[in-house]
Amino acid sequence: MSNENFSPEQSLQLIQSMINKTKQNMSDNSIYFLVWGWLTFFACTAQFMLKHILQYEKHYMVWTVIIIGILFSVYQGQREKKAMKVRTYVDDNMKHLWAGMAISFFVLGMILTQLGWGTVIFPFFIMLYGLGTFVSGNFIQFRPLIIGGIVAWALAIGSTFVHYDYQMLFGAGAILISYIIPAHMLRNRNKTAN
Repeated sequence: MSNENFSPEQSLQLIQSMINKTKQNMSDNSIYFLVWGWLTFFACTAQFMLKHILQYEKHYMVWTVIIIGILFSVYQGQREKKAMKVRTYVDDNMKHLWAGMAISFFVLGMILTQLGWGTVIFPFFIMLYGLGTFVSGNFIQFRPLIIGGIVAWALAIGSTFVHYDYQMLFGAGAILISYIIPAHMLRNRNKTAN
């Protein structure tokens, strides 16, 4: 279709179809939110139990569980890349957003650890959970992700008023509200639509 024949209504229809396609892709790929959500939820709650209840010195080692998420994401991403027929601009932006988020989590963790501020890491991580889900929700116009992001930001602020041990539980709550519940809703919406 040439630019002279591309009406404003057709432009809006094209944009809406790209958003709908991305919503469909996100629904199909809600597995990422679920895998990362449950892994992170497990790590937060397990770290709390290891540190606070069992008083295990190397409680932080539980976070090696993210290796499972990394391996899964690489494997699943390769499978999807082979099967993907249509890639939209929003799909690409979502991929870049979450790659940037992963790098930010790693960099922030390294910075705070090197500064000796490891015990203040959870409010920052919770803030990043909120950012990722808020932006994702706005990209695909999915209100539960947007609300989850806002709640995660509130929990990030709230977590600064409690001891480090309990910040882990704030992290678990943020993951439950901003990743896990919206991912299940996204998956259910997709099943209903199909």
